[in-house]
Amino acid sequence: MTEHDAHPTADREQQAEGERQHPVQESGAQVSTDVTPAGAHEAAIPELVIISGMSGAGRSTAAKCLEDLGWFVVDNLPPALIPTMVELGARSQGNVARIAVVVDVRGRRFFDNLRESLADLEAKHVTRRIVFLESSDEALVRRFESVRRPHPLQGDGRIVDGIAAERELLRELRGDADLVIDTSSLNVHELRAKMDAQFAGEEEPELRATVMSFGFKYGLPVDADLVADMRFLPNPHWVPELRPYTGINEEVAAYVFNQPGAKEFLDRYAELLRLVAAGYRREGKRYVTIAIGCTGGKHRSVAMSEKLAARLAAEGVETVVVHRDMGRE
Repeated sequence: MTEHDAHPTADREQQAEGERQHPVQESGAQVSTDVTPAGAHEAAIPELVIISGMSGAGRSTAAKCLEDLGWFVVDNLPPALIPTMVELGARSQGNVARIAVVVDVRGRRFFDNLRESLADLEAKHVTRRIVFLESSDEALVRRFESVRRPHPLQGDGRIVDGIAAERELLRELRGDADLVIDTSSLNVHELRAKMDAQFAGEEEPELRATVMSFGFKYGLPVDADLVADMRFLPNPHWVPELRPYTGINEEVAAYVFNQPGAKEFLDRYAELLRLVAAGYRREGKRYVTIAIGCTGGKHRSVAMSEKLAARLAAEGVETVVVHRDMGRE
């Protein structure tokens, strides 16, 4: 019932005035009252995570992990329907507070609608995050061959042709991702652990950091946002009594940080990361992977990663340490 119904009478005008003073929640009335707190409608909008990435990189595992954490998961939803899914969640009166949508090239004829849908979500102030699952060509070929299934985009070509086409199709989306996870060397349990570390918390922190040590001789981490090189420091590998140990060992760490420039690097890089972290927060980026490398990923990078992670944690950044190549030799 509104003030435009029937004929305007004094009683009707009084009733309309009462409705303006006590509007029903569904009316969307813009009159500010004490009955409906400001922002109540926005608070009902569910969180949204979009899971995408390379076929064979673990999208299904990531989605299953979020489902186990209580998220409402929709697999292979056409991108054009994502805003509609969010609207339905907003009408659920809090029953669907977190939605995860898997978007991939199986719906390739709808994929061009994704950017339009993302713009629509941004215009509606929907908090959305993109998780991109990445993997090396070698790992993807091995996985497709092990299950004896073709790549969805290979057509009459080879698996590598399908992978190359998919990388090109997803290139812009990968650049927009909030979190990139490289699953090349991860098993199912390790991927689930990474997802749990990012999404299992009761409260969403302002910024989460993964500090990863690695060895340059094994290749750069493809999911790194920032990379630092510790090869300017003397290598403990050439100290016989330190060679068998890793950078976690106190003697190795002491050797590394007694070298000229080590402590200065830690202080200045931590200061730089404070500047970068502030910018990430302003831009809405919630995840950052900081890769610290040395030759083999065993001594210098491990010691520096441990110290840097402790420094970030002390400054309120939720931090996970990963030693990618330690023990690999």
